[in-house]
Amino acid sequence: MDRNEGRPWRGVLVATALPLRASDLAVDYDAYAEHCRWLVAGGCDGVVPNGSLGEYQVLTPAERARVVETAVAAVGGDRVMPGVAAYGSGEARRWAEQAADAGCASVMLLPPNAYRADERSVRAHYAEVAKAGLPVVAYNNPHDTKVDLTPPLLAALHAEGHIRAVKEFSGDVRRAYEIAELAPELDLLVGADDVLLELAAAGAKGWVAGFPNALPQVTTALYRAAVAGDPAAQPLYRALHPLLRWDSRTEFVQAVKVSMDAAGRYGGPCRAPRQPLLPEQEKAVRAATEQALAAGAN
Repeated sequence: MDRNEGRPWRGVLVATALPLRASDLAVDYDAYAEHCRWLVAGGCDGVVPNGSLGEYQVLTPAERARVVETAVAAVGGDRVMPGVAAYGSGEARRWAEQAADAGCASVMLLPPNAYRADERSVRAHYAEVAKAGLPVVAYNNPHDTKVDLTPPLLAALHAEGHIRAVKEFSGDVRRAYEIAELAPELDLLVGADDVLLELAAAGAKGWVAGFPNALPQVTTALYRAAVAGDPAAQPLYRALHPLLRWDSRTEFVQAVKVSMDAAGRYGGPCRAPRQPLLPEQEKAVRAATEQALAAGAN
């Protein structure tokens, strides 16, 4: 039996930040492999390469493929769930096939994001990518894609056999209950760090997370306490929330990387068009990171 009863997307899977060399913004694959190993050693269950946090949109196809292969070599394919988003359904399917060839156990897929797709297009998109043969975790991020995977649509995709779970990033925690009513076997994954406690209380089975990139031990401890209903989760969540809420802001990639730097890891720069945080933003992220570090030490 695979990890998590054949559902490798359960637990804490980190949407990995990608280390880019400061000199030329080239991908540092050795550093990325070390980062994946460090996250698993720190208590995380797996990694999600080539998500938005991994800056997949500005990678070449060769870089994107090698990132997946690097993660698999570092921690094993059952711990790797790559993002396979693309403008075209055929291209997204090819990325899912590449993930399967690399040995991954599942993939994460946004809806079509080149335009505001209607329901018929969304269902066709997920059907096409599911043909690659790997379990698909849907990613609902209506803020960025302008396509909303509503609970009824998620239930339809699940009933058709095209998705097994959903990373829910709408921010509307009320949806957890409707999803559970309409599709009881569809796993709900926390999609935004700043609604972790609320969605854990609603029955989430996992967390596709951002800030474990900087603080794996304290964030995984928070997750375990939250899903167990441990009262200790609430004060820890309150202490970490000034940092976690950056995951839902436009500058989340830069914020995670600055937090990594502040925590003694290498976060480093982003590729354009992302620009460095403004001084006051960086100051706020560093202060929130220090508060989170202190909470983890207590």
